[in-house]
Amino acid sequence: MSDSNHTSPSFFLTGLPGLEAAHIWLSIPLCAMYIASLAGNSLILWVVKSEPSLHQPMYYFLSMLAVTDLGLSASTLPTMFTIYMLGLREVALDMCLLQLFFIHTFSIMESSVLLTMAFDRFVAISSPLRYSTILTNPRIASLGLAIIVRSVGLHIPAPIMLKKLPYCQKRLLSHSYCLHPDVMKLACADTRINSAYGLFVVLSTLGIDSVLIVFSYGLILQTVLSIASKAERLKALNTCVSHICSVLLFYTPMIGLSMIHRFGKWASPCSRVLLSYLHFLTPPVLNPVVYTIKTKQIRLRILRIFRSGRGGIEDTHGH
Repeated sequence: MSDSNHTSPSFFLTGLPGLEAAHIWLSIPLCAMYIASLAGNSLILWVVKSEPSLHQPMYYFLSMLAVTDLGLSASTLPTMFTIYMLGLREVALDMCLLQLFFIHTFSIMESSVLLTMAFDRFVAISSPLRYSTILTNPRIASLGLAIIVRSVGLHIPAPIMLKKLPYCQKRLLSHSYCLHPDVMKLACADTRINSAYGLFVVLSTLGIDSVLIVFSYGLILQTVLSIASKAERLKALNTCVSHICSVLLFYTPMIGLSMIHRFGKWASPCSRVLLSYLHFLTPPVLNPVVYTIKTKQIRLRILRIFRSGRGGIEDTHGH
């Protein structure tokens, strides 16, 4: 038992409990989701880069969201692939800590980008004439840098603290990838400091971000209601629909998952795993779909690409 404290331990990940025999079949829709995420977010980035009319703050923030979604997909992919395709559940401590660092870092980045997008919508609706002077390119670059520094800086201590803990219990994790609370539970030592730090990070990032997003929409609603024309009101609100969908896609499963972790002793292991998949796998897949459907400029540009690819037919109508 004491030797396990000094040797680097391994952990065992969990797929969908009770469906182990079907893992190879479940790998097909999971692979499709990863391919869709890679294709959709790469397409968004390429369209924004290649279309000069999209070189605006809103689309720069959308590009940040696409990069974050690609990072989140890449963070969960290695262990999902080994569990469902290869049937391998064991993961070394160092690899586990590296994965949880990237998953949590990109998750906080996603939350931060959604907050900056809420601010972008607020500025666009409340001060349309000053929009380009408030959200200048250097300011957007500074916001992007601040998001990276905040997300990375807050998560560097977590794996270092976990690395120092002894692990001598049955090392079975309850998810298909390594997450901070999950790994921490398997330590056979006092983890109150780790738990307090984890709670501090969650409250100071996801907690504050969600409150500020709600506050931003309160201000947006106040501004919209002061607009006299009903058509203008609907037009202003319509520019927020994509962002609201992305916020709901990200925060709803996360809130459900945290509630189950705190209070849901009754919840089945399968429901935890599915909620976790909803939180980490669906936003990278659906965000590009939502923005393509709701954003006319992106939709037209993508249609133009496919049309020219299918026969060189040029769309002369532009916008």
